[in-house]
Amino acid sequence: MIHLAAVILTYNEAHNIVDCVASLRNWVDAVIVWDSGSNDDTAVRAAAAGALVVQRPFDNYAAQRQAALDTIAAEWIFFVDADERATPALTTEIRHAIAHEGEAAPVGYWIPRRNFIVGHEMRGGGFSPDYQLRLLRRGAAHYVADRQVHEIVELTGAEAFLTNPLIHYNYLSWAQFHHKQRFYAAYEARILAGRGIRPKPHNFILQPLREFRRRLITLAGWRDGWRGVWMALLLAWYYGFMPYVILLRQPPQEE
Repeated sequence: MIHLAAVILTYNEAHNIVDCVASLRNWVDAVIVWDSGSNDDTAVRAAAAGALVVQRPFDNYAAQRQAALDTIAAEWIFFVDADERATPALTTEIRHAIAHEGEAAPVGYWIPRRNFIVGHEMRGGGFSPDYQLRLLRRGAAHYVADRQVHEIVELTGAEAFLTNPLIHYNYLSWAQFHHKQRFYAAYEARILAGRGIRPKPHNFILQPLREFRRRLITLAGWRDGWRGVWMALLLAWYYGFMPYVILLRQPPQEE
């Protein structure tokens, strides 16, 4: 069994995969690209860059990550997205962290991210430090099956926080941003529908206002100036307003 494997979930990430693999291959024991049937040359470029490519049909993100945990013979798994880059400082910190042994040693590590949206590094609004639970001792971690997006990991042991960040090139264009947010809005609507929630008139006013205030004030989106205000408005639209519009268009579920 190898000590540390980096796993990259991909689908049509040809534009990102080479740089992502390059940030990993010289310090982990294996780089594994867990591909969902890309129809570009993600797999070819990944293999040429030095990664092992595994193909698995996509059902949801939690299932993909869990399948990697169940399959890869490594003591530790470091999950990285194709649009993320590991910094030299982070690599040193990870190697030091997983060298610790013993019953009290952490089995999962939260890693901060520096998020860049259309070329600007976001300092507030929930985008910094944006901790992600990505470094996992394989036998002590399990993904919650019914949380398909923004996955939740359950650990049988202690967790800890690293200080050095992943660099996350979150959205390269506004078209990419809007496409992904429409996906998230539809997913949130499905969650609400599954709970039997139907939209009420006040939802279309109060929920966007709450999300705007949360992003701008509570999460300090004001630190990004006009970009923070703009982002708070966009996320109030997609997270606070659009899910209820989608719900309104759907027939009520029969009991």
